[in-house]
Amino acid sequence: MNVFRTKSVEQSIADTDEPDHQLKKNLGALDLVVFGVGVIIGAGIFVLTGTVAATNSGPAIALSFVIAGVACALAALCYAEFASTVPVAGSAYTFSYATFGELVAWIIGWDLALEFTIGSAALAVGFSGYLQELLAGTPFELPAALLSAEDGLVNLPAVLIALLVMTVLIRGIKLSSRINQVVVAIKLAVVALVIVMGIGYIKAANYAPFIPESKPASASTGSFSDQPLITSLLGIEPAVFGIAGVISGAAIVFFAFIGFDIVATTAEEARNPQRDVPVGILGSLAIVTVLYMAVSLVITGMQSYTEIDPEDAAPLATAFNAVGVDWMGTVVSIGACIGLTVVVMILMLGQSRVAFAMARDGLLPTRLAKVHPTYGTPSRITLITGVAVAVIAGFIDLKTLADLVSIGTLFAFVLVSIGVVVLRRTRPDLPRAFRTPAAPVIAGLAVLLCLYLMLNLTGATWIRFVVWMAIGLVVYAAYGYRSSRVGQRARERSAT
Repeated sequence: MNVFRTKSVEQSIADTDEPDHQLKKNLGALDLVVFGVGVIIGAGIFVLTGTVAATNSGPAIALSFVIAGVACALAALCYAEFASTVPVAGSAYTFSYATFGELVAWIIGWDLALEFTIGSAALAVGFSGYLQELLAGTPFELPAALLSAEDGLVNLPAVLIALLVMTVLIRGIKLSSRINQVVVAIKLAVVALVIVMGIGYIKAANYAPFIPESKPASASTGSFSDQPLITSLLGIEPAVFGIAGVISGAAIVFFAFIGFDIVATTAEEARNPQRDVPVGILGSLAIVTVLYMAVSLVITGMQSYTEIDPEDAAPLATAFNAVGVDWMGTVVSIGACIGLTVVVMILMLGQSRVAFAMARDGLLPTRLAKVHPTYGTPSRITLITGVAVAVIAGFIDLKTLADLVSIGTLFAFVLVSIGVVVLRRTRPDLPRAFRTPAAPVIAGLAVLLCLYLMLNLTGATWIRFVVWMAIGLVVYAAYGYRSSRVGQRARERSAT
């Protein structure tokens, strides 16, 4: 069994010209930057800021964002080189197929399915939290049974928003891009307003101590499933806050940076991918890292981290309500609802493009890769993705979803970072519009930092991740290996 057979870069690019599997090239550099900013500015600012500040980092959550941002920046340089060299839908899946071979490509594709699908569901749950905050006390307030899978029957707003954005994506990438541009403008205006208005309510006392003193974690986090894996491996007693808490916080808020690899999944739909994709990846990442740091400093300055409710799904709105600026809480809730809608949409777009690439290669049923005759989008796989996101968002809580997305994303970053160095050695002849500076050093640092952040996620997250990957291997053995178009071509060559 040749499970490490590779698909050449030339063949990957040639497959994009097949009429039934050809995506429309409608995106420019600005579209890609806006896509990146649109998806990155989401749960990190609107949802996870309060949770991580209250339970892990305190005011030093700004440092957690810096650490996560540095890890992303290192990986982003590797993504930029790959995306400009192999401008094909599929992101890390396509890159891995060209470097490590089919089995690793399948593993990373299966992993990306976890990252994007679960990420979409997590943001749909975040949208529901802000919608609840916005509608509370009004005639439109929904009953508790329809607002949470934990405390009721189903999270209905999360289900509905997933189905809505699925419909938009089926209608076309250009429509999605235009909606995204409008919503990103609204979202950036809300973020800027949060910073400007919040500065006046900052109390210096809330920053002291900036890095709270480390203390043992509560008794409920003593089991393998609840404590960071690095604690279980090294026998160190689990703790919160302090330097360890800041790093653990970085592993969690890493979930907020997953947007830039969405840009890589749209490379096939870019008009000039060699130039525009690196601009989209690096530009969007730089913008949001600065905004994340600013917002986190404002929120923890307005309200002591000890007073933040870690279960609060709308921490920015709550922070303004706490200082008596209720109208800002309403503005933030409206902006978050609108903004998170687009994040759900773009993550779902990423998943549909990865699954489209896998289906086009035969690792999933090829009929799923057929594009819509009018809209030029992979409508079948988008429909399946939308329904799956709606079901997951309706019945699973936010924290479980966020941790799964983080580990899936970090794993993808590790493989892409290694892959850049491998492709440099195996295919030095390929034209590279963007080259990662000091590639072995940058890639090595990206791998080490991403692995360290992965080890700071809980044992339960690792168990779920391993189980998901094991299911993927079974699916590959039962279907993907035999149906692979690369494998079929190899068998045809050997037969002749």
